[in-house]
Amino acid sequence: MRDTGTLPGVRIAAERDINEGVDEEGIVQMVQSSPRASTRRIARRLHVPHTRMWRTLLLEGMYPYHVQPVQHLGTGDYAQRLEFCKWLSGSRQLHRYILFTNEAQLNRDGVSNTHNSHVWADENPQATVENKTKTKLRFSVNVWCAVLDDQLIGPFILEGRLTGEAYLRVLQEELSRLLEDVPFE
Repeated sequence: MRDTGTLPGVRIAAERDINEGVDEEGIVQMVQSSPRASTRRIARRLHVPHTRMWRTLLLEGMYPYHVQPVQHLGTGDYAQRLEFCKWLSGSRQLHRYILFTNEAQLNRDGVSNTHNSHVWADENPQATVENKTKTKLRFSVNVWCAVLDDQLIGPFILEGRLTGEAYLRVLQEELSRLLEDVPFE
């Protein structure tokens, strides 16, 4: 450091020479060809500082849009959903008397950190990524919730593994207690 004025391994002058060969168009083209790629990885590949990558992309009007995780839908799912919606819309007030329920298993691996998952684009591409992970027997909590008209019912924690038998027990033994506070017309 006494001899050069910099720390060993720091090559500021060499990096400047390499950086001069990469123009903004090259950075933008690389990101457009791989919009989900890490900007750090692209910066290393192009031998440019990560800050220059960000500055260039922002000046080009590009923004890192976060990816939304969604459930995988099978081929027949869309038709079934459309058929149900048509049936329900034909019954004007029926939706007010249907108990819509759902349950979810939350586990240590099931909470996705999408902070670093993004797609660079000049307009929001509404990007999604399917969650196809298989859960194994590890720490998990099953949560049940329902909606009736404009009332939220629950959440209710289901103990143990979620089986058909356990779910039936909740509906037969717990549902009436959960519905006590719901005003009926």
